[in-house]
Amino acid sequence: MVTTDWEEHYQKGDTPWDKGEPSPGLIDFLDLHPELNAGDVLVPGCGLAHDVRAWIPHARRVTGMDLSPTAVKAAGELTRDQGLSAEIKVGNFLNSDSEDRFDWIFEHTLFCAITRDLRPNYVKGVLNRLKPGGDYLAVYYLLVEGEDEHPPYSSTREEIQALFSPHFEMQSEWVPRSYPKRQGREWMVWWKKLG
Repeated sequence: MVTTDWEEHYQKGDTPWDKGEPSPGLIDFLDLHPELNAGDVLVPGCGLAHDVRAWIPHARRVTGMDLSPTAVKAAGELTRDQGLSAEIKVGNFLNSDSEDRFDWIFEHTLFCAITRDLRPNYVKGVLNRLKPGGDYLAVYYLLVEGEDEHPPYSSTREEIQALFSPHFEMQSEWVPRSYPKRQGREWMVWWKKLG
């Protein structure tokens, strides 16, 4: 298994996944739900925290998490520069030993950055950080070319449904508005935690 050094990528400024703006699918979702009071929101794999900042007007508390200390530092500076407040911390989402619980988790193409053997740990991370009945909103990047030696790794609707359906009820699913070159390749799902 090849491990990606995310910190090295951020230190070198080699971050082609960062588009300098929140996920278009998230922006559209929040616009369609202006009444949303999301409570406590977690954004794992937040990078420079564009999605974190999009959530702030809709939540009581927003927390961003990333493996890269360089990304977390830059995200904090960008957030403060915009006059906003959020907790952005270094952390591994796959470590499920967290006592902090959230009403919502939003992920944007984090799933595809994780190798298939670690994806059950990702599901545990979502389960262990969501409150009972909590909401999990995800923008998955669907790739079927087969796993390469670097992310994004292949993922399909069938794999995602097999992993999440035992623990979550799908509220709705759609093809979101996406960044250029990703149009039609992303799948957005609103899940609710069972139990």
